Amino acid sequence: MKLTTSAQMRELDRIAIEERGIPSIDLMERAAAAVAAAALELLPDRPGRCTAAVLCGAGNNGGDGIGAARYLFLKGVRVRALLVGAYEKLTPDALEETRRLSECGVELEPFDPENAGQRAFVLGADVCVDALFGVGLSRPIAPDSPFAAAIGWMNRSRGAVVAADIASGVETDTGRILGTAVRADRTVTFTLPKVGQAVGDGALYSGKVDVIDIGIPADLVRSLVCPTQTVERDFVQAALPCRRADGHKGTFGKVLVVGGSVGFTGAPYLTASAAVRGGAGLVYLGVPKAIWAMEAVKCTGAMPFPLADKHGALSRKALEDLEKRLKDCDVLALGPGLSREEQAAELARDLLAQARCPVVLDADGINALAGHMDVLDARRDHVTILTPHDGEFARIGGDLSHGDRVRSAREFAAAHGCVLVLKGHRTVIATPEGNALVNTTGTSALAKGGSGDVLTGLIAALLAQGATAVQAAAGAVWLHGRSGEIAEGRLTAYCTAPEDVVSALPEAFREILG
Repeated sequence: MKLTTSAQMRELDRIAIEERGIPSIDLMERAAAAVAAAALELLPDRPGRCTAAVLCGAGNNGGDGIGAARYLFLKGVRVRALLVGAYEKLTPDALEETRRLSECGVELEPFDPENAGQRAFVLGADVCVDALFGVGLSRPIAPDSPFAAAIGWMNRSRGAVVAADIASGVETDTGRILGTAVRADRTVTFTLPKVGQAVGDGALYSGKVDVIDIGIPADLVRSLVCPTQTVERDFVQAALPCRRADGHKGTFGKVLVVGGSVGFTGAPYLTASAAVRGGAGLVYLGVPKAIWAMEAVKCTGAMPFPLADKHGALSRKALEDLEKRLKDCDVLALGPGLSREEQAAELARDLLAQARCPVVLDADGINALAGHMDVLDARRDHVTILTPHDGEFARIGGDLSHGDRVRSAREFAAAHGCVLVLKGHRTVIATPEGNALVNTTGTSALAKGGSGDVLTGLIAALLAQGATAVQAAAGAVWLHGRSGEIAEGRLTAYCTAPEDVVSALPEAFREILG
């Protein structure tokens, strides 16, 4: 699904109103009705027994809230609508909504942070509607402002909170929290979801996001070009290569996994296991001689082999053997458990420079690039997928200081000609063309050592079977996250281990294939 920016939404509204002749008050009425409907769904009892606090700003987002207050009142809810801001700054449409509310006998009250009665009503309300700011907020909310007080009241209220369009305080284009923000249980957003509702803290503060059509012409929405989108099931379905009925193990690709060291024996095993479970025809696992026997005992579907080592990690002397094996493989998965021994890092750079097949680079394979980004840049004509977490991303020059993960990922992928999988809550997949996909599956059960190794193996398996780099990366991230959810459902987030995620992959695949 497309994810929009504040500028794009303002332009859609402008065209709809100025060029297509759609009355802006009609758009506001539909938005208000949708917000009120969501609030009604969250009431704990019949409307006549419930209260609603609607906190509004002076802009059009506030107008949506004022309209929602009227709809709630007409359904029998006892409503108070509080204006946080100056009455004289109300937009024309918000003024019209205020007039309509007044005709029902409900007045828009000026918000007073010192008013104990208002505070008690908001804290005790059965539902709160957040209509303070729309998508245009770009400055931090001052901690001593009335807006901060209003947000604090809503966050401490006993009732559920419904945000109109976007939770106030969430930056639309990045998901950053601008000083403070409403923690919504549900966000009713209009026309299309926003980037900030899918990434960063904004994804956490938005709650369940409902996308509502308020009457923007469908052709305008279809024609909107959005460089950022979410990974959806149909994308994952298209990413899964067909399985030929007459295929054999060579048909479905050969993956070479290289990594491991003393103390890090689980990582390469998990990567190889996920590659097997992900459908690769043949999976080879090259590890240091020091741990080869252990890997040979654990692996049943993959084929471990020993390599020259030093101090328990791979040695540069392993290069010749690996070069021979690479000639017969379709994908190289490099880095799980590799260690940061200098010889192992040099080997990783040599392999990356010489491999002509697609490479999935993970963990210490990524760390080996620190100070050697020219090795990555030289692979522009070959598929390279990097899977860093934030710390690894920073080591290779990624900048997250501004809080915009999507922009950082897009800029890095474009600068270095790679596909970047920036792992974390709402993993971002960025392409060399400057586009980005945001994954919405996953759970805290995946926040454990070894989960990233599973993802690496799954990406490699899809690549080996013929998926494109972007399909393999985004499809694997979705399947990995969904498998984590399935495993958590069986075992809880506390008890789910990476091996359980591998075991849950068949159910995630079945959901897509079914």
